[in-house]
Amino acid sequence: MKKKIIIVSIIAILILVFFIIFSIFNFNEVNTKTKFSNYMLLSDEFPASYKPYIDELKKQYPNWEFKALDTNLDWKYVIDNENVFGKNLVPKSYSDSWKNTKPGEYNVEVDSGWVDSSRSAVEYAMDPRNFLNNVRVFQFEELSYNANTNTIASIEKILYGTEFYNKIVEYKNSSGTNIVTNKKYSDLILTAAKTSKVSAFHLASRIKQEVGPFLSHSSISGTVKGYEGLYNFYNIGATSSSEPMGAIKNGLQYAKDGKGASTATKNKYLIPWNTKERAITGGAIFIGSSYINLGQNNIYLQKFHVSDVNGGELFWHQYMTNVLAPYSESKLIYNGYANSNLLNSSMSFIIPIYDNMPELPCTSPSISSSDYKTDNTKVYANVQTTLNVRSGPGTSYEILTSVKSGETMTRIAKGIQKGELWDRVKLSNGLVGYVFQNYLEKVPDVQIEKIELSVDKNTINKGERTLVKAKITPNDAVDKTITYSSKNENIATVDSNGYILGVGAGTTEIVAKAKNGITSSIKINVYSPVTDIIVGTEKIVLQEGEKYNLNAVVVPDDANNKKLLYKSEDSSIVDVNNSGELTGISIGKTNIIITAETEQITKNVEVTVIKKLNEGEILLDPSLKIEGNEISGLENKYNTVDSIKQKIKTNYTIEIYNSDGEKIEGNKLVGTGSTIRILNGNNLIIEYKVILYGDVNGDGKINSIDLLVLQRHILEINKFSGAFLKAGNIRKNGKNPSSVDCLLIQRYILGLQNIEQK
Repeated sequence: MKKKIIIVSIIAILILVFFIIFSIFNFNEVNTKTKFSNYMLLSDEFPASYKPYIDELKKQYPNWEFKALDTNLDWKYVIDNENVFGKNLVPKSYSDSWKNTKPGEYNVEVDSGWVDSSRSAVEYAMDPRNFLNNVRVFQFEELSYNANTNTIASIEKILYGTEFYNKIVEYKNSSGTNIVTNKKYSDLILTAAKTSKVSAFHLASRIKQEVGPFLSHSSISGTVKGYEGLYNFYNIGATSSSEPMGAIKNGLQYAKDGKGASTATKNKYLIPWNTKERAITGGAIFIGSSYINLGQNNIYLQKFHVSDVNGGELFWHQYMTNVLAPYSESKLIYNGYANSNLLNSSMSFIIPIYDNMPELPCTSPSISSSDYKTDNTKVYANVQTTLNVRSGPGTSYEILTSVKSGETMTRIAKGIQKGELWDRVKLSNGLVGYVFQNYLEKVPDVQIEKIELSVDKNTINKGERTLVKAKITPNDAVDKTITYSSKNENIATVDSNGYILGVGAGTTEIVAKAKNGITSSIKINVYSPVTDIIVGTEKIVLQEGEKYNLNAVVVPDDANNKKLLYKSEDSSIVDVNNSGELTGISIGKTNIIITAETEQITKNVEVTVIKKLNEGEILLDPSLKIEGNEISGLENKYNTVDSIKQKIKTNYTIEIYNSDGEKIEGNKLVGTGSTIRILNGNNLIIEYKVILYGDVNGDGKINSIDLLVLQRHILEINKFSGAFLKAGNIRKNGKNPSSVDCLLIQRYILGLQNIEQK
């Protein structure tokens, strides 16, 4: 294998070399999360931090169904891609905690009256756990049409309080003539729902969200100059613009011609939207085909594009820019259901889950961290009957659940606000919410008296993880904080959560310690299995009667059982003993099979036996060293084809090929992996594989490029084998190259030490 690297600056490379040398012992592999979604992997199983909220909703509404949408997306990756200027907006009137305060972006109106949101606002709005209550959960409702619940009466209840309520539809045509129909807005919405297969409740709520309660909204007035007689109830295509009424005009342009859409597309969406019925129905078809039928089957997924049935690029196909649009619309939908007495009907909710989410739900930017101090106190409900746990610090927030008098919980943040004091608590089932501080009392402290440790396996493989479990007595000890340590971190390490990692072969103890000094320990055995067998060469040529030692070694160096088994497929051609020494018996070709005794790992070495050469047929310079079909003992530099040929005396033809198999001649350099062939006419007499210790990229030079290539091999970024592996073992101890060999190359480059080639 030949590594080709372009040198930009030898000084820069040497600096990098020094950095790698000194950092190698602390190298950590970084695992990156695949940044694409595994679409619509629906399951009834939710992460532990979701389950208490889901369980509470199931208790209240047994006819509701909850499905987990596993996005397979890392939480930080999602927030990074959503926290892009202009993608999520909040009203300019909001406090700074909701707004992007970066210089040059602070209070810049992306749309009239709307500015870019803060990262914490995006985190709060995207964390599904914040909205798993009976009101806000409707942002996750599946948005398909339901004939059993979608009725004129229920639609009117959603429209109640707006100018659409119980209202006959009137509109102006392009000439300004007022047209009065015989249908109400609820009739149009129900027709649109049936046609598009989209929930009528969703369409009614979306209209209220997009154009507000008044018929005079510019998007549906039919009187905007240049766009007379056009209507857009859902603000489709109303992209933000700095021009006055820019977003509205963009939406009306879409209503006019689909912004250059094809004839088929315009026919599909009933464009132009020159009547209110065409606008409401055509827009519903657009929402259904452009969002709901593409996997964005709830309000949340239409706002936050984290799922795509087609598997395309995420985060761009987002219907709205208001970061709190799903939050707002969910309340409208809830009210519609509540007013229609439909909350106990069968409903389905799709709730996204992400990888590596924060342990606790992200807090609202309206809740200042300065109003709380971190706490970890056991408290109980000091009330006569029950105590409400809410989604935020105040009675205006939704009730998540209620706890009985005397029920204990953990106060994770103590309120220090002005006025009413509210604490953030975590219930025994994991649910996190807020309760009125006056109704909480501290549970008397109970100390840990005993710790019992257990693991699933007392013996683990090197690189394997296992969890140490701590059983604390008594169970109601207030402070259950346990710190873990390993008596020998060269054998095993343990993190703060009790996860043990096998590092090297041996036995050590994992110690658990409570704050009051109580300790316990458990023994862990780490087994280091063989993961690879390294052989210096893949092909060998021997003469009859010639011997050669394979020098095979196992990886890693600390493997528990390093014994290798050797077998010749044809011992009449090549014999091999238990230590890997080969003897050429007769002319022919066979394989030597090398097997790790304890693991199913094997390597094959092809051995060719040729007739024994007569004395004087091929004479090699005494400086050269022959071992099997490998030749070493070259100079450290300037090994040209001509100089090598001068060291071989024979009447046969000598041909030399580089490591890429290209024939080289004259002053071309000979390096590791090059092949020296001695032929009688077209018949191969014998061939040798060149080993130039320190030259691990095969260019015939020993320089900083080889140092980098060897580093990448050690770090398992680009591994090499065969002659290159042997050339990297500067110490010639038959082991896998290490940082010591890197250091020897470095010292050679700096002129401090020679590299012995024999």
